[in-house]
Amino acid sequence: MEKEKSVCFTGHRVISAEDRPVVMSRLYSLMARLIGEGYEYFICGGAVGFDTLAAESVIGFKERFPHINLVLALPCRDQTSKWESIDDLASYKEILGEADSVVYMQDFYTDGCMHQRNRWMVDHAAVCVAFLKQRRGGTLYTYNYAKKAGVELYNLNDDFENLKFI
Repeated sequence: MEKEKSVCFTGHRVISAEDRPVVMSRLYSLMARLIGEGYEYFICGGAVGFDTLAAESVIGFKERFPHINLVLALPCRDQTSKWESIDDLASYKEILGEADSVVYMQDFYTDGCMHQRNRWMVDHAAVCVAFLKQRRGGTLYTYNYAKKAGVELYNLNDDFENLKFI
């Protein structure tokens, strides 16, 4: 995997019904552009919400662009042990089966494994695509980490700059 040809994704676990069509449209357009610019590796974190949307989008694009790769960067092997949604578990299993490669940060959950995963994704990407709407949580942490690392950033939420600090 070449960093110069790699894109990572970060975003919230909950996407409102109102935001979902806009996020999907912007994600699709940006991914098409990035693939056209030569990006081949798309790194997803395997969580519910935006991570799932991003991974499913990569899988969809692979039908037309079989040279692109879905890379899953997972915080731990037992990531889904506390998930209750059958739909989320089914989506995760499908995505895991479609991944071209999987990297695990830890075997079991630890307090820092999510941040470790987020840093790994940014450290291995030239571009970070975010859906950042709240000024708190892991998405903000990853967005700021990417900004400090000089990674090219795209936020699919155009209202972000107008948010007040919480």
